[in-house]
Amino acid sequence: MKIFKETVCKTCFKSVLCACVFIAMNILSSCDKDEATEPDIDKGNDPNFVIQKSKDKEMEFFSRKVVVFGIDIYASEGVENDKLLHAANVLAQYLDNDEDGNIDNVVVVDKMKKSKAFLVMWKKASDIEDIEPPFGRIGQDLGSDETTPDFVKNGRKGTFDGALEEIWHLVSDAGYAQAYPEEFGTRKGTQIAKAMDKARGGFFEEVPESYPDNAWFTYDDETCDYSSQISEYFYWGLSSVLGAQENRLSEIGNEWKLNTKQKVEQTDTDLMTLLNNATYKLPIKLPDGSYKH
Repeated sequence: MKIFKETVCKTCFKSVLCACVFIAMNILSSCDKDEATEPDIDKGNDPNFVIQKSKDKEMEFFSRKVVVFGIDIYASEGVENDKLLHAANVLAQYLDNDEDGNIDNVVVVDKMKKSKAFLVMWKKASDIEDIEPPFGRIGQDLGSDETTPDFVKNGRKGTFDGALEEIWHLVSDAGYAQAYPEEFGTRKGTQIAKAMDKARGGFFEEVPESYPDNAWFTYDDETCDYSSQISEYFYWGLSSVLGAQENRLSEIGNEWKLNTKQKVEQTDTDLMTLLNNATYKLPIKLPDGSYKH
């Protein structure tokens, strides 16, 4: 899980900005010729979303994008159109879970817009290796090859759809954590952090050598700091309640043991209290990648 946050210092950002301005000036100087010779973008065949050329200067390394409720999804060369449009549909279903055409939690989406939240889809890991996050934006990456559009439609069996995870990380980090910092903030002491500490069997600022026997959230990626652990915990809990993990215990049991709604309800009562609070208007249905509105 790679989260793009405000990690560029002002000095570094100034250098990046200067480079971008230089490139942009060269592009503008030949824009007439480019407009005449540049091939059209395949807009796809989705009834709700259109693939368009990306002309965002700070994201010039991506040629295409889809916009969902004001949130940008960028794609590198090689990302298949159906994968890009699938990601757009999943994001739409997370934000408009009842699919009535209206955002479920306007506060969350407003925070995402304020953070200029974005998703980047890549075909090769090298597509994003040297990318510095644009200053003031919060983003998340999603691999094209880890995106499996038919996972939910095939009864939640087979290769898992990574879009369900990575897109939720964007919604939770750029949306819920910003809109409800005391409840979903990714720092020690928030309500979700306290619930996570119980799930891990105690407070661990870093990944411990081993977790207590009574822990049910045992994520062991040592590169995942406390803040990222909260993001992972939020995802595991919500996705299990929505049914995404019901057939995956053998795959995920080393990280997360409560793979069904019933298990979460019986064991992680603090998390269920948060997820059931109607104030937050969290999703109650797992996206299948077919936004119906």
